[in-house]
Amino acid sequence: MNPLWFLRAKRWAQNPPSAKRVIMVFAIIAFCITLAALEHFGYWPDWAAAERLRP
Repeated sequence: MNPLWFLRAKRWAQNPPSAKRVIMVFAIIAFCITLAALEHFGYWPDWAAAERLRP
Protein backbone atom coordinates (compact mmCIF):
# COMPACT_ATOMS: atom_id res chain seq x y z
CA MET A 1 0.00 0.00 0.00
CA ASN A 2 1.25 3.44 -0.91
CA PRO A 3 2.30 5.51 2.16
CA LEU A 4 0.53 8.55 0.70
CA TRP A 5 -2.79 6.82 1.38
CA PHE A 6 -1.92 6.79 5.08
CA LEU A 7 -1.32 10.55 4.97
CA ARG A 8 -4.61 11.06 3.17
CA ALA A 9 -6.43 8.91 5.74
CA LYS A 10 -4.81 10.91 8.57
CA ARG A 11 -5.98 14.20 7.06
CA TRP A 12 -9.47 12.79 6.51
CA ALA A 13 -9.65 11.60 10.14
CA GLN A 14 -8.58 15.01 11.41
CA ASN A 15 -11.01 16.91 9.14
CA PRO A 16 -13.95 14.61 8.37
CA PRO A 17 -16.50 15.64 5.74
CA SER A 18 -19.63 17.43 6.87
CA ALA A 19 -22.91 15.59 7.33
CA LYS A 20 -24.37 17.40 4.31
CA ARG A 21 -21.58 16.15 2.07
CA VAL A 22 -21.96 12.56 3.30
CA ILE A 23 -25.72 12.70 2.67
CA MET A 24 -25.12 14.19 -0.79
CA VAL A 25 -22.70 11.39 -1.73
CA PHE A 26 -25.09 8.69 -0.53
CA ALA A 27 -27.98 10.36 -2.40
CA ILE A 28 -25.96 10.36 -5.64
CA ILE A 29 -25.02 6.71 -5.17
CA ALA A 30 -28.67 5.78 -4.47
CA PHE A 31 -29.80 7.69 -7.57
CA CYS A 32 -27.27 5.86 -9.76
CA ILE A 33 -28.27 2.48 -8.34
CA THR A 34 -31.94 3.32 -8.96
CA LEU A 35 -31.24 4.23 -12.58
CA ALA A 36 -29.26 1.03 -13.10
CA ALA A 37 -32.04 -1.07 -11.55
CA LEU A 38 -34.70 0.59 -13.71
CA GLU A 39 -32.70 -0.16 -16.83
CA HIS A 40 -31.89 -3.71 -15.73
CA PHE A 41 -35.49 -4.67 -14.97
CA GLY A 42 -36.86 -3.11 -18.16
CA TYR A 43 -38.64 -0.09 -16.72
CA TRP A 44 -36.43 2.38 -18.57
CA PRO A 45 -38.40 4.07 -21.39
CA ASP A 46 -37.35 3.29 -24.94
CA TRP A 47 -37.08 6.96 -25.88
CA ALA A 48 -34.39 7.44 -23.22
CA ALA A 49 -32.29 4.42 -24.25
CA ALA A 50 -29.15 5.01 -26.26
CA GLU A 51 -28.89 3.05 -29.48
CA ARG A 52 -25.61 1.68 -30.73
CA LEU A 53 -24.57 2.92 -34.13
CA ARG A 54 -23.06 0.41 -36.48
CA PRO A 55 -19.97 1.62 -38.37
